[in-house]
Amino acid sequence: MTRSEVAVSAPGKVLLAGGYLVLDKAHTGLVFGLNARIHVHVQKLSTSPGVILSEIIVRSPQFKDAEWRYGYRETEEHGGIQVTQLKGHSTSTQSRNKFVETALAYALSYVSAISDKKIGSSSITIVADTDYYSHPGESGSTNTARFIDFHVPITEAHKTGLGSSAALVTAFTAAVLTHYLDENQLDLDSDMGRRRLHNLAQAAHCAAQGKVGSGFDVAAAVYGSCIYRRFSPSILEGLGEVGSPQFSARLRTVIDDSDSSNKWDTQIDKSNARIPVGLRLLMCDVDCGSETVGLVKKVLAWRKDKPEEASLLWATLQRGNEDLAKELKKLAQANTTQPQDYRDLKDIILTIRSLIREMSAKADVPIEPTVQTDLLDACSKISGVVGGVVPGAGGFDAIVLLVEDESLPALRELLSKYRSTTNGDGGPTIGEVRLLSVKQDFEGLKAEAPNSYTDWMR
Repeated sequence: MTRSEVAVSAPGKVLLAGGYLVLDKAHTGLVFGLNARIHVHVQKLSTSPGVILSEIIVRSPQFKDAEWRYGYRETEEHGGIQVTQLKGHSTSTQSRNKFVETALAYALSYVSAISDKKIGSSSITIVADTDYYSHPGESGSTNTARFIDFHVPITEAHKTGLGSSAALVTAFTAAVLTHYLDENQLDLDSDMGRRRLHNLAQAAHCAAQGKVGSGFDVAAAVYGSCIYRRFSPSILEGLGEVGSPQFSARLRTVIDDSDSSNKWDTQIDKSNARIPVGLRLLMCDVDCGSETVGLVKKVLAWRKDKPEEASLLWATLQRGNEDLAKELKKLAQANTTQPQDYRDLKDIILTIRSLIREMSAKADVPIEPTVQTDLLDACSKISGVVGGVVPGAGGFDAIVLLVEDESLPALRELLSKYRSTTNGDGGPTIGEVRLLSVKQDFEGLKAEAPNSYTDWMR
């Protein structure tokens, strides 16, 4: 039976260690979930008596003109549910949202594969916690409102690099499944339910991106903080496209992991992803942003051109990343409220940064650009700031810091006045820096109270 109203949320992420390495199954990434979440609310679409619609309306009310209307139909030869954007309505945007459209098609195709019930019309609302996007006028401070109106079209919003697309696809997929399926068909609180959500969200996210990525961001959205080892790309390579003959059957086989010759081999270790008491993981938005795909292509091209050089550097980086996870766990296990000695942790972070800058130079890619180096160095001079990195693929996204609680006032004071003075990489300069209100959150996907979003519903 369709549940009339549901809401779920999924966390953002920060890849503290393992940027680029996480693309290779031989290596791992240390990823932390964040308390900044993407929220998705689904309810039945109200219609006049006697009116039957096959329409799903998706809105993102924090942005101007962010509404997408979709028609849907079951295709021939068990090709799944094909979704078509309806562009004639006066309130709808004409631009395509590939992540929403793909997640909707994959979720509905999976629903149709395991349930013979009719898929009814629905209204879907997406809201994002404030820190997913840069917003002018609040630099150097934090915003207390969980949701705000960004007053721009979604195509003009500046992301802060918290993994919005993966959190969106995961929360969207979970909400659609929860709305259309009975709990005995898919229970997202069970281990099996979580695994299937993970598999489906990975498949949809890869399809929307047009490539099979590492998947660490989707894993964090489903499971929260973890040490992540990627799945084999071959698992998804034979899936094909929605609408192709037997797509529905292939999708169910992959998501349910029922093919013994093509099993999911993702490794997710939550027990060893820890932050000690008294230490916070914080992020600073520099409002520049990078095109991650371009950076990754250049690094992989260098690795292909000079495999021995790259393999040696990556192996050294992997050891450094493992040392970082072990030191954080050791400090967390001390389970004390007394001040701890963070000198070893500081040295490990500095070593990792040095290796990342070496990779930057060898691949000719601004993984830790000069302006970010200056910002990290300035922050690290403050007593109680253990250190920080440009997370993930690097570039000009938000930086991440490990900070003792009592050092927050001094850090805020520095950032309120900070201006970059160099631009040695030919990229953007840093203007004002905003300390985001996010911090580490070990929980992954979770159910929310549907009435929490009343102010954003139309």
